[in-house]
Amino acid sequence: MNPLDAFDRILALLHRATLDDAHWPATAALIDEACGTAGNVLVVGEGSGDDARVHFARYLYRGEPRPDLAREYFDVYYPHDEAMPRIRELPAGTVAHTPALYTAGELKTSKAYNEAWNHCVCQNGLCIPLGEPDGLRIVWGIADPIATGDWQSAQLQLIESLLPHVRQFVHVRQAVAAAEALGAGLAGLLDNSRVGVLHLDRGGRVLAANDPARDILRRGEGLVDRGGVLGASVPADDGRLRRLLQRALPVFGSATPPTGGSIRIQRPLLRSRLELHVHPVDTAQPDFGGRRAAALVLVVDPASRPRIDPVRVSALLGLTPSEGRVSALLAEGRPVREIAAATGYKESYVRWLLKQVYRKQGLPGQIALVQRVLAAYALPQR
Repeated sequence: MNPLDAFDRILALLHRATLDDAHWPATAALIDEACGTAGNVLVVGEGSGDDARVHFARYLYRGEPRPDLAREYFDVYYPHDEAMPRIRELPAGTVAHTPALYTAGELKTSKAYNEAWNHCVCQNGLCIPLGEPDGLRIVWGIADPIATGDWQSAQLQLIESLLPHVRQFVHVRQAVAAAEALGAGLAGLLDNSRVGVLHLDRGGRVLAANDPARDILRRGEGLVDRGGVLGASVPADDGRLRRLLQRALPVFGSATPPTGGSIRIQRPLLRSRLELHVHPVDTAQPDFGGRRAAALVLVVDPASRPRIDPVRVSALLGLTPSEGRVSALLAEGRPVREIAAATGYKESYVRWLLKQVYRKQGLPGQIALVQRVLAAYALPQR
């Protein structure tokens, strides 16, 4: 398979998989075929050491899901895998050869390497940390090369060229999950009130917007509508947004496929910034010049916190009902005084409950707890 053709085809499938998870197996299968590998696994978790928790792991062998292998590894081997602390210390984007994550002695004695990685066909694989958005930890694992035995430069180049796009795929999926809109599709996202949604045509003009996005545009809080074209209020941000949209919008006849990205932009009258996730929209049919959605923009306002279900927080973090209640209210941005008034607890009792949560979660204070609650709450409900 021609590497350039494979790259373009994988990118097109990634764009579809971002909005419809049903396309991910086909995307993973094409990655395996193009890179000549046995399979790949995408893992999302958080924390480190004894506090490390995995929220999502999907291992596919040539597009076929293997939940049994993922379950076996995380249930049996993960807590004792000598490579895990070393993976957490790697800079984002580092392509690490699996055997290099173990000492010479561990290669002979490690059960994780000799049993789990053997079952997963990953003893000669690659392990790549993709960064930590919102406190989450993303790792992409590539199984052994099939025909070559050793990794070839062409295989590694294709994998490295895909890294930013796989990372952006996870970022956007997390933003959609935070809005509880997984599976909603492009049109369904416009009905969501938890996140701003904009559809742009090929020229960057606004085709459609949901209520939160329209409110932001009407008030000029970071984003503006200049004659139908999306822009930023602050000139420095406007240039950055314009360049991001140029990369995300397709150009007729161009050999370069569109790519997404994320930025934060200032709001002139408010301290908090808006988070923007820009994602190309795959168009399967020629549009004959018609105005159709070519890019999706998700606008997240950190200052506008949604109501957080304390029961779900308790279940996600293993807290008592009282602990979950005060943690949820804290994550909504409420100070201790308001939490006390809302719950009927004394302020001293609220502080005591929060200290109990800090101790259970191994956290230093309020900011870390808010980040933990929001990161856990952003994950799709199972």
